[in-house]
Amino acid sequence: MRIVITGGCGFLGSHIARYFIKKGHRVVVIDNLLTGRIENVSDLFETGRFEFIKYDVTNYIHVSGKVDAVLHFASPASPLDYMKYPIPTLKVGALGTHKTLGFAKEKKAIFMLASTSEVYGDPLINPQPESYWGNVNPIGPRGVYDEAKRFAEAMTMAYHRYHKMPVRIARIFNTYGPNMRVNDGRAIPNFITQALKNKPITVYGDGKQTRSLCYVSDLVRGIYKLLLSDINEPVNLGNPEEITLLELAKIIKGLTKSKSRIVFKPFPVDDPKVRRPDITLAREVLRWKPQISLKDGLLKTIEYFKKELKI
Repeated sequence: MRIVITGGCGFLGSHIARYFIKKGHRVVVIDNLLTGRIENVSDLFETGRFEFIKYDVTNYIHVSGKVDAVLHFASPASPLDYMKYPIPTLKVGALGTHKTLGFAKEKKAIFMLASTSEVYGDPLINPQPESYWGNVNPIGPRGVYDEAKRFAEAMTMAYHRYHKMPVRIARIFNTYGPNMRVNDGRAIPNFITQALKNKPITVYGDGKQTRSLCYVSDLVRGIYKLLLSDINEPVNLGNPEEITLLELAKIIKGLTKSKSRIVFKPFPVDDPKVRRPDITLAREVLRWKPQISLKDGLLKTIEYFKKELKI
């Protein structure tokens, strides 16, 4: 297949590009490098099956030749990023989704949307199944990301229903691994960077809020299986094992043998208290579930961050 990946220089997009190339496919990455890094994919040029286009996908998209699938992964994804770039985040979720759907329709290609667990907002039920409509504050600081993705899902399903297009919607839960930026702002990069530098590890609130953490290679396998399936409705992809952020901070402190102390800061506005996917659909239909343990995944990520920080 020949695959177009928007946001393919980002954390997730770069791993997906690499996976598809290893599977023998050809990949075209489109990225404006707002939060992505060309270093994440620079080794792929040597394969002869990789192309890169620096471009903003909120504009009309043109790629010559056959395209079998369009994976729309372009968007700031860290709260630090989408609060810094609120309008580009909304634009890539709305205009970018519209342009990539139109491009996929023109090419008669499968369209995949990288959605997010953030469509559930601060959920009132736990775990969250795909049938849950969510609890989102549309005008809060996180609303620029949450509502951009909710709108993107609505537009994707509209194209599926009206144009009979084959679509895939991956609701991605917290994922981590190599290629995350040191200054990403999310919990794992923050904790690892602070621990490796022996600086205070900052936990927000009382640290009892939970996350479910999926190692990136597991998630990419799920993305691949979902693309090759015939499921047009949203599918949760993530690790159903739940952990508090305070527990996570302590585990990372132990794995890095850090001298850091854990300090507490005020709870961010609208930060979700719980986050755990119900992956029944992925298990039953895709025959997918995460396989990498938290400890093994964290050790691989810590090694990557040591190289990035030159420690």
